[in-house]
Amino acid sequence: MLGNSASGGGQGDFTQFIFLGLVLVVFYFFMIRPQMKKSKDQKKFREALKKGDRVVTIGGIHGKILDMTDTTVTLEMVDKNHIKFEKSAISMDNSASLSDTSN
Repeated sequence: MLGNSASGGGQGDFTQFIFLGLVLVVFYFFMIRPQMKKSKDQKKFREALKKGDRVVTIGGIHGKILDMTDTTVTLEMVDKNHIKFEKSAISMDNSASLSDTSN
């Protein structure tokens, strides 16, 4: 009798292990992978920025790129004001919607 109950418990453990593995695979494809893709797209977007591009910062400031370094961007805003931002503060999503509405 002890032998039968032990083998049944082992089969249940294997089923739980398979279920846990499936949950991890689903989590990877629906959470981790899309976030990695978005991060890669944002990096490409920031690398492709050039002088004259119109952008929006994460804080909602609209401007045109006047000058750039490896890590910073100088924006010209309304009334010819200039302000310097980190490149990481440029919003890919908001800047893309800005260029869509200007066309």
